[in-house]
Formats: sequence, C-alpha cells, structure tokens
Amino acid sequence: MKKLAILISIPLLILSCGNNKGEKSIDELIENENLTEIRAKKAELSKEQSDLTQKLDKLDQAIDRLDKTRRLDLVVTQKVNDTLFKHYAEVQGDVATDENILIYSEFSGILQDLRVEEGQEVNKGQVLAKIDDGGLSSELAQLETQATLAKTTFERQERLWEQNIGSEMQYLEAKTNYESMQNSVNRLKSQLDKTIVRAPFSGIVDEILTEQGEVVSPGQSQLFRLVSLKNMYVEAAVPESYLNNVRKGTEVIVEIGSVNREIEGEIRRVGNTINANNRSFNIEVAIPNENGMVKPNQIATIKLNDYTAESAVIIPENALLKNAQGESVVFVLQEKEGDDNIGTAQRQIVETGYSYNDLIEITKGLESGQTLIVEGAKNLRDGQEVKIRN
Repeated sequence: MKKLAILISIPLLILSCGNNKGEKSIDELIENENLTEIRAKKAELSKEQSDLTQKLDKLDQAIDRLDKTRRLDLVVTQKVNDTLFKHYAEVQGDVATDENILIYSEFSGILQDLRVEEGQEVNKGQVLAKIDDGGLSSELAQLETQATLAKTTFERQERLWEQNIGSEMQYLEAKTNYESMQNSVNRLKSQLDKTIVRAPFSGIVDEILTEQGEVVSPGQSQLFRLVSLKNMYVEAAVPESYLNNVRKGTEVIVEIGSVNREIEGEIRRVGNTINANNRSFNIEVAIPNENGMVKPNQIATIKLNDYTAESAVIIPENALLKNAQGESVVFVLQEKEGDDNIGTAQRQIVETGYSYNDLIEITKGLESGQTLIVEGAKNLRDGQEVKIRN
C-alpha cells in the first residue's frame, strides 16, 4: 500500500510542478537566490503534497473497504489504567562505615603479647595486645604502698584535728602528701593502661599490621585494622539541581551490583554545603548488612525518588511515536461491533511527562479505560482497520 502511494504521488508532483511552462523551475529559483520566491514555492509544493496525501488516504480507505481479500495488520493492545508512578534519578555512591579504623600504639616499647588473629571477631574493650611496660608495674606497686601509708597518716591527722588535737599545719601537710601520692598513682596507672591495646568497638580484626616482639612507638606504629560491618551506609554526591527534590527522609533504592542486592531505604542525612568544584552536596543512606556481604568502598547506585504521581496514565515508551511536526502520537483501538478481534486504529496526539524503566507518563491526550495499541503501530494510519493478536 505504501509503495502504491509513493508511485502515484511522484508523477502527480512532477506534473504539478511542470504544467505551467511560464513558471520558473526549481533550479532557476535556487540559482536566482531569491529567498522570498524560494519560500513561496516551498509552501506551494507543501500544500500540494498535503492535498495529495489526503486524496491517497481516501483511496487507501476505499481499497481497504472494498478489497475482501486483504490481510489486516496485526496489533497488540492493552487497557490504559490510572496507576502509581515513581520517577528515580540515579547517582553513584560508595559504601562506607564510620567503624573502620587503624589502631596505633600509644606507648613506646616491645609488643610483648599478641592476643588476636586476622579475621577474629572481638568485643568492645577486649584486649588485643600488650606492650612491655619497662618496669612501670614495679614502680606503681611502690607508689601504691607509699600512697596507702600517706592515706593512713592523713586519716589519723584528720581524726586528731576534728578532736582539736595537733596543729592545723600537721593536718594540711598530711592531706597534701596523701593527695600528691594519689595523683602520682593515677598518672602511672594511666600510663600503664596505654600498654594494653583494647578494641574501641565490637568488630572484626581485618589486618594485623605488626608482629610480636617488634618495637612500637606512640602515634607512629600501626598495630591493627578493626572493622565493623553492622552500621553501614552509602554516601554520594548529588548535583545541586536536585536540592528541591532531595531531603532527609526521601525514598531511595540502593543497588549494589557486586553482590546483586537491591535495598529500599531513605536518606538519613543531607549535607548543608555545596562543593564549589563540582556543584554537588552529599547525602547518606543507611543500609542493613545482616550477612556481612556488603563491604566498605563497594560501588553502589542510589536511585532518588524525585517525582511521584498517585494516579498517572503510564504507557510503554515503544508505543509512543513522533509525527512530522515532532508531536507525540499514540494509536488507540476502536473495537468493531460484533467482532472482538477487529478494530479501527485512531491516532491521538498526547503530551508526555517523566519516563522511567521503559515507561512514560502521559499528562494529556490519553485517558484511563482506552485501549492502547502497544505493538504494530509504527506503520498504521489514522482510521485503518487492524486485527488484534493479543
């Protein structure tokens, strides 16, 4: 049918252009470079082409009606219904945890006792290693003995002072001596406590970065990497243009491709500053990790729900066509009375909204309850009879 239309239109167009010998030819118009005449000629030919197209459509419709042997184009249809539609914008992020730290030595000495292995789970406060104290334990024992004596002396002087026996000077000297000795004991205990390396939180000893017997220095020697995989989150930089659509509590879907996981959640934190280098702000999304499969620094995709329509008309994107004017067009089916398998394709101009996951929102021109042609519409014309092959 298309070939017939083209064959008819070509000679008619040639005849229409060459009937008046007094008129300038297309080549002559172009050579003269008269823009007004060129535009006028184009408008004239466009009108003639439009008229011919309408006449050809009428002829095609007559042929379709009279030709009893013709084969109808097959189409697939679906009912249009109002439905919930959500659009998501995607940004790339990284899995992180605040409980992923390097534990450094706080005391200078020989690493005397290594008490854990790589991969071992430990509890908060558990001893991981001990550093040789260099005789501080013996010094502490002596100080504690002296502090005990100073306490006894102070308590005796205090009782005498309360009974108005002895001088105030003796009481104050005993008190000062006892407090000084106790402060010395506390300072030494604090130093000794640094020789014991403890877990600051419950987690897994991911790496042991030194060996038993090595000399370690405070603030310089790395001892362990301790990681907890419980309080995990994804952080990402979001373009500044999404500021009005993204806030704390915004619904998100997190995809972690390396472990084939999709997690529904919401934004727990939105940054309050814009990065001047890339015009973005940071967000955080907490994610569960019961089986420990999610690891720090994994790549994640965050889908931000930036638009929601409660009752939207949604159609497959491949059912949407474009006409010569650039308008969006769909074909709906008008069923034939007495035959559920035959109908008429009717062209409708529509307006579109957001698209997501091969679906597109129709904001105008299509209503719930209509029957949409979703397959076989590309070669249809308005008013053509079709056969349903659902």
